[in-house]
Amino acid sequence: MRVFRGFDNLPPFTHAVATMGSFDGVHCGHQVLLQRITSLATERGGESIVLTFEPHPRYVLGKGEGMKLLSTLEEKLWLLERYGVDNVIVIPFTQEFSRTSPDDFITKYITGIGVERFVVGYNHRFGHNKAGDYSALKDSQRTLEIDMVEQQLLDNNKVSSTVIREVIEHGDITLANELMAHPYIIMASVNTEGAIAELDDNKLLPPNGEYAAIIHYTNANSQNTNKIDNSIKATLKVEDGRFSIINHSGKKGKATIELTGDK
Repeated sequence: MRVFRGFDNLPPFTHAVATMGSFDGVHCGHQVLLQRITSLATERGGESIVLTFEPHPRYVLGKGEGMKLLSTLEEKLWLLERYGVDNVIVIPFTQEFSRTSPDDFITKYITGIGVERFVVGYNHRFGHNKAGDYSALKDSQRTLEIDMVEQQLLDNNKVSSTVIREVIEHGDITLANELMAHPYIIMASVNTEGAIAELDDNKLLPPNGEYAAIIHYTNANSQNTNKIDNSIKATLKVEDGRFSIINHSGKKGKATIELTGDK
């Protein structure tokens, strides 16, 4: 998977199919979008593109006070690669960028980079004051093909990043994993005592308690965080914002931790 920071020096894309969003948690609703763009891209012999933002738009727009994230950028990229995305464009989200009109956004950053088909969620809004949506796209676009994915429900439960954050805050990792359709992941470093460090300040941690986990240690000589050196089952303890491994083996290094459920 190729990752681009901003729109400068992008290569030509072949029959590109794209979607856009924050993709916090890359949950099962997001995965429907990803499956759609990857399958459509394959059908036309093209490539898939995800446009996402860093930092999260709510932080920039003053609406993110107290909000913690399901996925850091590193974790999000790790998950997007697992779901078969060919390219990710990380848009530096600023106040200035937020003032881009929907028409300008499509012209500059969608059709302007060679996207032929654009897939959006049922409630996706974009552009200044969130003025752009599926209906506006269908009315204004003549060359860009537009698809919409309907709202996703799991056992009649609405699936959204906000809902999953609330579930994790209540310590229900099992339900959160069902809503995400993958284990909750935390990328960090583990020291020889089992303490987990280098956690992003905005990363959402579950409440105090013990949680079943699988710890995947990254190959120390690899820059690819999807390349696993070895994995171990463990019990993780959260206590007053500190995160540690119970009965730790002494192994240290960069790790991707999957919370598999409540202990």
